[in-house]
Amino acid sequence: MKEIQIGKSDVFASQIALGCMRISKLTVYQVENLILSAVKLGINFFDHADIYGGGKSEELFGEVLKRNPGLREKIIIQSKCGIRKGYYDMSKEHIINSVNNSLKRLGVNYLDILLLHRPDALMDINEVNEAFNILKAENKVKHFGVSNMNPMQIELLKKGLDVDININQLQYSIVHSGMNDIGFNVNMKNNLAVSYDNSVLDYCQLNDITVQPWSVLQASWEDGSFLNNPKYPELNELLNNLARKYEVTPSAIAIAWILRLPQKMQPIVGTTNPVHLQEIVQADNIELTRQEWYEIYTSTGKIMP
Repeated sequence: MKEIQIGKSDVFASQIALGCMRISKLTVYQVENLILSAVKLGINFFDHADIYGGGKSEELFGEVLKRNPGLREKIIIQSKCGIRKGYYDMSKEHIINSVNNSLKRLGVNYLDILLLHRPDALMDINEVNEAFNILKAENKVKHFGVSNMNPMQIELLKKGLDVDININQLQYSIVHSGMNDIGFNVNMKNNLAVSYDNSVLDYCQLNDITVQPWSVLQASWEDGSFLNNPKYPELNELLNNLARKYEVTPSAIAIAWILRLPQKMQPIVGTTNPVHLQEIVQADNIELTRQEWYEIYTSTGKIMP
């Protein structure tokens, strides 16, 4: 598995990460099989959040770490905080409590990376800085980042922080590719020219912030995956053709499409199936041609201006 540098940090991680949101529905033995399979495939980065499974995802992961002494030192654990029932909370107290609770559930002494999960309109950057400084001084968190934030929100944070923002986790896939749309349609009078994210992709590249795409195989919450989805016949025909060419699965082609970008993104894949994971990581060895990348992009119905 190829590795990428995470932001400006000293962390080098697998360019594909495993998302642990759905593991709360598995048994500890299934979670163990999934994690050990991931490690064997070269994945050393695992993404959590305090709310995943109401905390059960971290608990199960912690049980696996307990059953496998020495595993903790071989992997990178990331978690997120800030989402509460009905509202967001980036207060100093909540950030610190959330980390302490995650550490307890995981059964570890530190998180490699902590992300602020969603923008909080009531966020006080001085409080966030105090929380981060405390967590870093107590060796409970090594590095920090954000999730689902636009450039100005990150700039506001940076104004008051003593630490670097190394990651921005954003929804992105072949179908959900608005970060590309705006770049292709500069100064055009069409719907794809509308900026929904203030050029966040360019901003992250300029500031050495690693983008972690989530929902990488999803069309929408309503439609589920775009793979084999009748709403995307042209896309699936092309993915199947390329899969035959490269002797992989369509899911690997979909991930290779993300990895082809020069921003060195780190897609978060959320499968709980070790076999599917093995299929996905084959994307690590594929470099789509420029023409293939654009053909995939336009196969969703988008037209190049």
